[in-house]
Amino acid sequence: MDTIEDLWRVFRQVCNMPFGPGQIAALEQLLRRVDAAEDRELAFVTRLQGTNAYTYGGEPAKSFVTFSWCLAEFDRDPQPYHARYAGQLLWHFKYMVNLMLKFPEVPLDRTYAVIDDMEQRYRAGGHSLQAVYKHRFRVAEHVGDGDAAAHWYRLWQTTPRDNLSDCAGCDPTTEVQYLADTGRYAEAAALAEPVLAGRLTCSEQPQAILTALLVPYLRSGRHEDARNAHRTAYRRMRGNISDLWDIGDHIEFCTVTGNEARALELVERHLDWLDRSPSPAATMHFAATASAALKQVDGELTVYRRAAGDRPAADVPAARLAAELARTATELAARFDARNGTSRQSELAAARLAMQPTGEHLPLSASVRRRVPRSDSPAADRRPLNVEGAVVPNSVPPEIPAEAGADQLLDLAESSWHRHDRTGFRAALAAYDERFGAAEESPSARARRLELRAAELSDGEQVAEAIETARAATAAHRELGDEVRAQVVASRLGVLLAMAEESRQEGLALVEAAAGALDRLGDDRQRAAASDRVALALMHGERWDEALAVLERIPAGAVDDPYLELRVALHRAHALEELEKADEFRAAAERARTLARELGVAELLMSACLAYARAADDPAEAVTACDEALRVAPRAALIAVRVTRARALMAAGRADDAVDDFAEAVTLCVEQSAPGDALLRWELANAYRVAGRLHEAAEVAEEAVIGLDKLGAQVQADRCRYLLAGIYQGLGEIDPALALLEQLAENLDGPDNLPHRAEMLEEAGGLLYDADRDAAAAGRFAAAASAYELAGHPVDELRARRREAYAWMWAGDGAAALRVLEVMDRLAAALAEDSEPPATYERAMAAEVAARVLAGDGRENEALDRLDGVPDRLRTIEAFGEAAQVEIFTGELLLRLDRPAEAERLLRVVLGGLPVGSRPVQQAAWLLAQALDRLGRPDEAAKLRTEHDLDHDHDD
Repeated sequence: MDTIEDLWRVFRQVCNMPFGPGQIAALEQLLRRVDAAEDRELAFVTRLQGTNAYTYGGEPAKSFVTFSWCLAEFDRDPQPYHARYAGQLLWHFKYMVNLMLKFPEVPLDRTYAVIDDMEQRYRAGGHSLQAVYKHRFRVAEHVGDGDAAAHWYRLWQTTPRDNLSDCAGCDPTTEVQYLADTGRYAEAAALAEPVLAGRLTCSEQPQAILTALLVPYLRSGRHEDARNAHRTAYRRMRGNISDLWDIGDHIEFCTVTGNEARALELVERHLDWLDRSPSPAATMHFAATASAALKQVDGELTVYRRAAGDRPAADVPAARLAAELARTATELAARFDARNGTSRQSELAAARLAMQPTGEHLPLSASVRRRVPRSDSPAADRRPLNVEGAVVPNSVPPEIPAEAGADQLLDLAESSWHRHDRTGFRAALAAYDERFGAAEESPSARARRLELRAAELSDGEQVAEAIETARAATAAHRELGDEVRAQVVASRLGVLLAMAEESRQEGLALVEAAAGALDRLGDDRQRAAASDRVALALMHGERWDEALAVLERIPAGAVDDPYLELRVALHRAHALEELEKADEFRAAAERARTLARELGVAELLMSACLAYARAADDPAEAVTACDEALRVAPRAALIAVRVTRARALMAAGRADDAVDDFAEAVTLCVEQSAPGDALLRWELANAYRVAGRLHEAAEVAEEAVIGLDKLGAQVQADRCRYLLAGIYQGLGEIDPALALLEQLAENLDGPDNLPHRAEMLEEAGGLLYDADRDAAAAGRFAAAASAYELAGHPVDELRARRREAYAWMWAGDGAAALRVLEVMDRLAAALAEDSEPPATYERAMAAEVAARVLAGDGRENEALDRLDGVPDRLRTIEAFGEAAQVEIFTGELLLRLDRPAEAERLLRVVLGGLPVGSRPVQQAAWLLAQALDRLGRPDEAAKLRTEHDLDHDHDD
């Protein structure tokens, strides 16, 4: 049976929990226990707290019940405790008025009745009516009565504030919203200045006023203030479902500032909140702003929607989702207007649904650096430009001779393809098709055009079509009796087939057969090229040793074809890299880079430079190689170059510079709809973290987790979650960090993952312990110990148990600590034969914790016995600091047992071996001074206190 004292203790713990589902669950469990205990005061205050918890925890409809119960109890049988909490109950009237406006099923007359009751009670208690007038204003504004809203606004502004007025941040927030709605943007921004300069401690601030300032800042030209307001406010509210309405404001802000990609990310991140929305009003607002955002992106783009109830997770086309959300917003607005007897909410919903980008683009994202045009937009840049905006080599179409015949044009196309001149290749083929495509081709020309068409298709990554065309070209050459040409095309076909796992064996057999035939029938260049293609097919199957052996048999410089020689060099470098032959890889990459420079082929020079960057020992050399690659890289290849350069910069300790390259790579991925942006955001988040830019690191890591989850890449998503948990810790955001660690522990709930699960639980315990939430910390340490036990890690289990005992001790639950002590003793005994340093350390530290627990229970002699020999064991593994700490505690126990002489001898030795100025020195000196006092040597004690700058009057 619970005692009332126990229940009050739990009540205080619940009050200290963060708002959200966890607090609500704990409060509802407590409420059942309180009702069973039949304590009226505790039942009243628990429900008062419930109104707060439901309002700010995302389930405000439940607060109707707790508020009504408290109000009826207050009126039915007034008690002294009612008077103590009357102010809080009167404050809750404001919650009720705001809440009633958010549910269309609540009649408007009922809202007016509550305000009237609120006014009557405020008057009876001698309180200012300032808050009453504010809420009458809010009702008038909600229904669209402009004259009434202006009237109540003036009364609200001119009536003195008192202790029932909204806080110094919330009142100005509503003022800013009204001024913005009436087009007085500069006035709204100016009004907020003194508020933001002050100290805001309300749970809704400063994020609420910063959100209200988004439009005023934007419309008054204060773009940097608008950007910072968005980032700061959104970060504070992104994890709180009760802020769903305000998150809609941020989505709308992203839309109007041309940040479609960020708006889409916010919609995707919070879309599932609609399934548990705090109110119909929040649903209406979010749905309207999300729909408008989705209309700005390619309608075929998909949005990931998480599973809910019977609905499975799915990718939904943006256009379809936009239409669905528009219907939701429109239907809810109609319900509100039917309740209100006006058209105000429908007008607002229609305006939000019509929102589009206006004015100059204002970059907001920490990952996507510029506005990403739609694929069907004329602004979508598809030119072959490099990073500096210059046209890349081989990208200017060559002049095609007007008199060139069919064979000459096909020869020119073949030559261009061989020289990796893709622009010349396409231009020659276009000229051929224009001049001779309608005429009846000769069998020879038809076979050659099929061969070149296969190359054209493979270059466009249309592999399936390229394979079928190459088969046709092979057959056409054979019909002409040109076996050499047929084998060359068959060799290329084999490489195409080897690219896919399902056809890899067929491709390898084909390419090897072609190489054998060309070895008999072809010339030196054709034999070397065929061998190179055999190696390439093997590399597609990751058979790196075999591929390298084939490449090594191609004589260097034996074939007078520098382009083939360069391709062989690049393939050889790739194989050596995969085989982790660092020295050979570096030499091969350098040779490929030299050959590529001589030929001046941008595509191949870029590849060679990137290979050298990956091979270089010196990160600065790697960066230089990437710089060279950037100068020649076509736009389509910039992602790889940027990523390689970013990684080189990270290795060089230049995280700030790496951020720019990673961000550019992410932006290019989004622009090109290329896969991999989630993985790149993970790397970008880490770069921000290393650069000390933790807010941006958190923003990007959150995006990365969503993207990796969408891909079903749980291992990578969980690793990114762990990175994000560390970033949250660095920001002091303990609860989000804890939520991630607990999610990781849940995700790792499998027999193979038990040690990692335990690590996450233990780390969560450490966070709670450092935050002085000791009872909760003890629970996590206990769970970690259980997981270590199941994993068969006894040393780690002992560590987790001693941390659990320590946490219970600091939580003031000595009985729980003593129970854990029994478990620790069994674990330590089982490890007695383990002489490895980790086991020695944990047994010693377990003894120290046991001594502290026993001392806290008044059993100092037993505690002293526990410490016998512990410092010596710690010194054997060079844990000198811990040894000294144990000896200092031993000295303290000796003093508590009135054995000052023994304490003096021990503490003098300890003090002499400690580094000057350290905290242990202060502890040892203070205890030694106490020992001297007890031994009747006050002068020595005073001298010691002076020497170590100790407070003579301090009683430890």
